[in-house]
Amino acid sequence: MNNKKIIVVDDEPDILKTMEIFLKCEGFDVITAVDGIEGLEKIKKEAPDLVILDVMLPKLDGYKVCRLLKFDRNFRTIPIVIFTARAQEIDEKKAKEVKADAFITKPFQSETFLAKIRELLG
Repeated sequence: MNNKKIIVVDDEPDILKTMEIFLKCEGFDVITAVDGIEGLEKIKKEAPDLVILDVMLPKLDGYKVCRLLKFDRNFRTIPIVIFTARAQEIDEKKAKEVKADAFITKPFQSETFLAKIRELLG
């Protein structure tokens, strides 16, 4: 991998650390954020190659962050993976409505998750 930059936004410290280690081991540069506002600021500052967003975040939920990015001319092409423990059909529908590029539920299969990330990064 040519050091693609991924931002992971999740308020669960264990999940954030696990994702960071997992992605770094796969050769990605990883930046983390613990709430929607911090995530949005880091995404706008760092212009990552991909964003992994939890839904239930403090300050600004993942759906709102996704919508703000997808309707911003400067950031709308960044692939966004909604990464959530909420596995209801309505949640997946909402992810599509805010133009998320993928919807993955926790806990995840690492091979499937990695395949989706690589596919989105082209």
